[in-house]
Amino acid sequence: MSLDNDFDNIKELLYKKEESLSPFAQKSVYSKGRAKEEPYKDPFRTEFQIDKERIINSKAFRRLKRKTQVFYTPKNDHLRTRLTHTLEVSQISRTLACILNLNEDLTEAIALGHDLGHAPFGHSGEEALMEITKNGFKHNVHSVRVVEVIEGLNLTKETLDGILNHTGIGKPYTLEGQIVKIADRIAYLNHDIEDAIREEVIEESDIPKEFQEYFGTTKSERINTVIKDMYLNSINQSEIRMSEICVNFLNNLRTWMFKNVYFSDKTKQEEYKIKKIVSELFEYYKNLYGEQGAIDYVAGMSDQFAITTHKEICRK
Repeated sequence: MSLDNDFDNIKELLYKKEESLSPFAQKSVYSKGRAKEEPYKDPFRTEFQIDKERIINSKAFRRLKRKTQVFYTPKNDHLRTRLTHTLEVSQISRTLACILNLNEDLTEAIALGHDLGHAPFGHSGEEALMEITKNGFKHNVHSVRVVEVIEGLNLTKETLDGILNHTGIGKPYTLEGQIVKIADRIAYLNHDIEDAIREEVIEESDIPKEFQEYFGTTKSERINTVIKDMYLNSINQSEIRMSEICVNFLNNLRTWMFKNVYFSDKTKQEEYKIKKIVSELFEYYKNLYGEQGAIDYVAGMSDQFAITTHKEICRK
């Protein structure tokens, strides 16, 4: 038997392992494929494993380590960045995919790629670009542009769909994508509580008792409460579901977080300066590269690179 045949057997074994997944799982062999046909057939990895590794090795993924999650240019090294947020989303997503017997590789690929298009300075940076660009700016839409146009990763349609629909009104057509959409919210609500306490924006005692009684008092307890609810309502189902009570508590916690953390005086005190930096960078590069070129360049900046570049431009 030739070495090539051995490689063919490896790929077949990987496909066979996926046959044991839930009938509602997305199997690699049934992927809708990529926009461009691949000239080389990988002998060792499934389609979604390839997606995952391409995302991890992308330049946009590496830049996430210097992009804001909530708190701008933090001096505390323990605060989350966009990269550590992504990794926490990935871990929660994989846990859910595992216990629901869905495709962990696709789930992880979507989770790792979901925020690649985020602008610097978190949601304030995104809002700045949304306000000054002709057609607005949404990080999920730009994430797809990053992987498909800017970096040319040629990802599968399942991964792209999950990235595009991880936020907003869209619903991913795979259960794996639906997992990431909810896991993203689980992750940021929980780790943003920790970071807000660390930054003295809130105290633990400020969290309403109704949330502590339902979710628990620690990050692990809160996450596990939602995971258990999703498992009980989604196992052997054709969509990812939560109970009505869990949905209501999550939505109410999110509303409370926006009022007390995301829109707090301490969190928003630098927003004017940040929006000024982003808008002035955008206008500068728009004159050089046109609107889309300016969006691509400014949205791809890390926080510190944006600040440094803005200072250099202002000196000219």
